Amino acid sequence: MRVLHAIHDFLPRHRAGSEIYAFELARRLAGRHHVWVLCAESDPGRAHGTVTWRAYDGLPVVELVNNWTFTTFEETYRSPLVNDRLRHVLAAIRPDIVHVHNLLNLSMDLPALARAQGAAVVATLHDYTLVCPSGGQRVHASESHVCVEIDTARCARCFAESPFHAAMAVTRLARPAGLAIASAVARRVRGVAPRLVGAMHDLARRAPGPPLGAADLDRRLAYASRVYEQVDLFVAPSAALGREYARLGVAPEKIRVSDNGLPRLAVTRRASSDGRLRVGFVGTLVWHKGAHVLIEAVRGLPADRIDVRLHGDPSAFPSYATRLRAAAAGLPVRFMGPFEPDRAGEVYGDLDVLVVPSVWPENSPMVIHEAYMAGVPVVGARQGGIPELVADGVNGLLYDAFSAPALSAALASLVTDPGRLARFRGALPAVKTADEDAAWWHDRYVEMEQSAEGAARGEGVPASDRARRGAGGPADLRNDHGMATEIATE
Repeated sequence: MRVLHAIHDFLPRHRAGSEIYAFELARRLAGRHHVWVLCAESDPGRAHGTVTWRAYDGLPVVELVNNWTFTTFEETYRSPLVNDRLRHVLAAIRPDIVHVHNLLNLSMDLPALARAQGAAVVATLHDYTLVCPSGGQRVHASESHVCVEIDTARCARCFAESPFHAAMAVTRLARPAGLAIASAVARRVRGVAPRLVGAMHDLARRAPGPPLGAADLDRRLAYASRVYEQVDLFVAPSAALGREYARLGVAPEKIRVSDNGLPRLAVTRRASSDGRLRVGFVGTLVWHKGAHVLIEAVRGLPADRIDVRLHGDPSAFPSYATRLRAAAAGLPVRFMGPFEPDRAGEVYGDLDVLVVPSVWPENSPMVIHEAYMAGVPVVGARQGGIPELVADGVNGLLYDAFSAPALSAALASLVTDPGRLARFRGALPAVKTADEDAAWWHDRYVEMEQSAEGAARGEGVPASDRARRGAGGPADLRNDHGMATEIATE
């Protein structure tokens, strides 16, 4: 089959969990099918809407330049220009399956456009981008608020403070001046000149943006419900995420729960040279990932008994990283910077415990799976799908998110009872491999294709016209896995 994976951005520039997962899955599926990756990229050095065909590690990649050159909020999720480019990409590739990972920077119309050209559409749910326009984490960072309920008036305030709104403002300022050049320079020197990037961001924040109110966010939420209708199958890596999307309006019979798979790590365990508890944080240094909670928790621990290592790129969100460094002054906390994927085994092999202090409702964090493959127990926040992976007191510890004292107490218990970590290591669960995941998805693609062909035969419709196949595919999946009343977990 011809399979097109669609994601908001991609390697090599972007290396967060969903990008790495999409790459590993696409790479393995390429042994069975013809696979392409469709992604977006911000590049002020190229015209908004430019489409480039490139390759990454043997995978063909179609890259759409999206510089957020929009005049209205509506264009951020259904731009006529972006839609036009997507139609051309779909016509060129003619996919049988479009596998959506994220529609941010692309268009909420992509599933409908794909179906109109005869493709079946499946989606992996990585976050809440469909209902959260400010990044998909359902947090209002400036007000330190997690959006359990969606308040569109708050969403309007949050988006106006987001990097996305700032990007729109920058493009306004760049016309007709040469700020696009300055913006490109700032992006390219991000690693060595975060102050320049910060100055650009501050300038953008002061620039006028499009008027925005709760009604605009209400319309976006309503439009997301069309996506729910156009996608044939949603796969949630955690039951928590699946239940939440069902609550948000996705038909439960369209949702299946199956965790992501990861490539195996080559790990060499190294013992601590000084007997201190080696505590790691691995991930993006951004507010919703909660590194600030970990640093605050360290204040209550003996400095000579603990060694905390933060692995993440401080230039990604420089203002937050600056606050972290100030908070960590005088504490046994080291900023290790980012690392290449092939060093993951080395990084985890040097840890005794991984802390996942997220304050947003996480899905199924890749770092937890990586830690388990490396034999490293986890202390995690009770948020989203984390409790599905960490059995409190069995293979790790859970604490209440946002509570630095609770996290401090959990880590203190490991300092005073080192044998507890050994017991946790003996109870770590098996991790689904990337090859197993690719085989699982291959079976789903085949089910989609067979369902489409069966519906076509029964209705007298050409087999390629999948836009008319109705609910045959999802209904079959529901019957096989009992999803009529509950979200099934595999």
